[in-house]
Amino acid sequence: MKALVLEDYMRLEVRDIPQPTISAPDDVLIQIKAAAICGSDVHGIDGSTGRRRPPLVMGHEAAGVVAACGSGVAHFVPGDRVTFDSTVWCGECYFCRRGEVNLCDNRRVLGVSCEEYKRDGTFAEYVVVPERILYHLPDSVSFEEAALTEPISVAMHAFHITNMQLGERAAVVGTGLIGLLLIQIIRAYSPHLILAFDTDPDRRAAALQAGADIALDPADPLSTSKVLKATDGRGVDRAFEAVGASASIATAISVVRKGGSVTLIGNISPKVEIPLQSVVTREISLLGSCAISGEYPASLELIASRKINPRSVISAVAPLEEGPVWFERLYKREKGLLKVVLIP
Repeated sequence: MKALVLEDYMRLEVRDIPQPTISAPDDVLIQIKAAAICGSDVHGIDGSTGRRRPPLVMGHEAAGVVAACGSGVAHFVPGDRVTFDSTVWCGECYFCRRGEVNLCDNRRVLGVSCEEYKRDGTFAEYVVVPERILYHLPDSVSFEEAALTEPISVAMHAFHITNMQLGERAAVVGTGLIGLLLIQIIRAYSPHLILAFDTDPDRRAAALQAGADIALDPADPLSTSKVLKATDGRGVDRAFEAVGASASIATAISVVRKGGSVTLIGNISPKVEIPLQSVVTREISLLGSCAISGEYPASLELIASRKINPRSVISAVAPLEEGPVWFERLYKREKGLLKVVLIP
């Protein structure tokens, strides 16, 4: 089959590799119809993350058609349109039994090769995944849209664990892909104030288009007073940080009210500094949000009902053969590029 292979760091090639085969009763062979490039794939191609060791077929945001099923598969048949979780969880460990599948002791992420394991991903014509991570697609959802169910569900998980209440005000710090999706999700569930923060004026404009009421530059010395003016002098109830750096985390903490919460989604930095005294004396709750834990059905419903628009963050749809070019453009941080979807 045809696949986009990371042959060496910074070297991607499209070539033929053996097609994966069903080896367990619950395995399902999926013919990939659309696969989106994740930021973690882009960061991984230079070896800096340690989680994309070549040779490897990357990719974990995808949708396709069931091509074949193992003998134990009960809920899917060939021809079904599907998408699937990026994480293969075991279903047997302490956390899986609690329903916290994102914390599985034996989790394996598609398209990742690290010290502990290697699992080829979705930048190929076919992939094999267990039935337990599969989801049927609503008829109205295209393959390209469905390929974004994974990042939408990442944002949805952060929203879910934050437990926002009706009437609460929110801030989203960092309006890249996840931030823009999160704004759409918050808007779908709440008619109340949403503030967005980003240093890039184009991204601030995109945040307003996604549903934010106010978009501010955190570097603006007047931004704090603008937040207080918009929130009766208190600050927002909930803040979401979608970058993963000291400065953006400090911004999120500074704009939340006393007794509020900050949900941390971004993780580009392994270590950060936080304004500890502000967190402690103002009794701020810090929540870490990791991956996805059952949010796929809700995300697919939002897409099908058009309460969230995946196409608003898709910058390009291109054949798999153009993958190396698009990876280079994304790696160079070409202005205006968000999500690129590849078609095998």
